[in-house]
Amino acid sequence: MVLRHCWSGDGEGFLARIFWDSNLFIYFFEGHPVFGPQVRHLRQRMVHRGDRLYTSTLSVGEILVKPVAVGRSDLAERYLTFFRRPGINVLPFDFKAATFYGRIRQDKAVRAPDAIQLACAAAADIDLFITNDARLSDSVVPGINFITSLERASV
Repeated sequence: MVLRHCWSGDGEGFLARIFWDSNLFIYFFEGHPVFGPQVRHLRQRMVHRGDRLYTSTLSVGEILVKPVAVGRSDLAERYLTFFRRPGINVLPFDFKAATFYGRIRQDKAVRAPDAIQLACAAAADIDLFITNDARLSDSVVPGINFITSLERASV
């Protein structure tokens, strides 16, 4: 897979704008035995290359569901701190994303939460959207150059 690269302008080289779906963060945080190491390796390669990591406010909300359900406010706060760090770009579901959402939802096979993720990514002109949701991994969405599975992500 070849990504469109942009010069970062800060002398650090090339970068890609890469969006992680919620499931990648869950694997990362919970140390999933199969996918956790893959996600950590992916993140290391992204940092080495100078790629930019993006996700949406929906992902942040999805990540908070389990800690809130089990009464772990300390864990919820740790996750929120992670998403506030420099280098993590959290995209809102705003007016521009809403216009993409309306088009994406014309495909009735795409569920509303997935359409929100894709719309946020499309509105931000994302190079690569990585998910582990097989239903999305081969989708074509204007505004996103590539959508792929974690397994096939070759960053």
